[in-house]
Amino acid sequence: MDAIRVWLGWADSDVYRDADGTALLDPEELTRAAAFVRAELRSRYTAAHLMLRQVLGGCLDLDPAAVRFARDDCPCCGGPHGRPVLAGEGRPLEFSLSHAGALVAVAVAGAGVPVGVDVEALPRPETVADVATKLHPAERAEIAAADDSAAAFARLWTRKEAYLKGLGTGLGRGLDLDYVGSEQPGPEGWALADLSAPAGHAVAVAARQPEPVVAGLTWLTPEPKPSDQDHRTHQH
Repeated sequence: MDAIRVWLGWADSDVYRDADGTALLDPEELTRAAAFVRAELRSRYTAAHLMLRQVLGGCLDLDPAAVRFARDDCPCCGGPHGRPVLAGEGRPLEFSLSHAGALVAVAVAGAGVPVGVDVEALPRPETVADVATKLHPAERAEIAAADDSAAAFARLWTRKEAYLKGLGTGLGRGLDLDYVGSEQPGPEGWALADLSAPAGHAVAVAARQPEPVVAGLTWLTPEPKPSDQDHRTHQH
């Protein structure tokens, strides 16, 4: 059983807002960043990948610029666009990156433990009404029964995306195929956990291991108020 570490950060903080990633990001990352027409989105993408490199460099005792990435094969089609991994043989750890608006999340797990993390802003009612219809029937029932449908949807959606990222399929796998709530067993061999998030957001992590052991939640940028810093886990 491996503990999972999670880092959160604000891409728009003074630490990262005007950061120039030229010295640290690789050519593919720089190309992706340059493709954003809006400067705000370009800045947030750059900040998220700088945070990822900062975390992985610290875990690996490497200069962040020396971290190299690759892709696993896609479980759906076998193409070279599965989940991102460290390049090279004998990967010492697994990781996942997510960002929604200005909030960034990075999760790290031990070698051979696929992990996914997802962060989302609470959705609008019309988004809940539209997307919830595509989820597993038991998930739809949980949302329908909740006092706060937006919060219930965000919790289930972040768990769903974290799991699909861990699998490496992303949204290429049907949203109704796997149950990721807490009222019955979830995907076999996988553990999911919810983390406390800043107001208006939800964060979840998934890992291919028996229990959702989250060792710590660390802020890379100035934190929200103390009452928002504590984290909790929920097993399926």
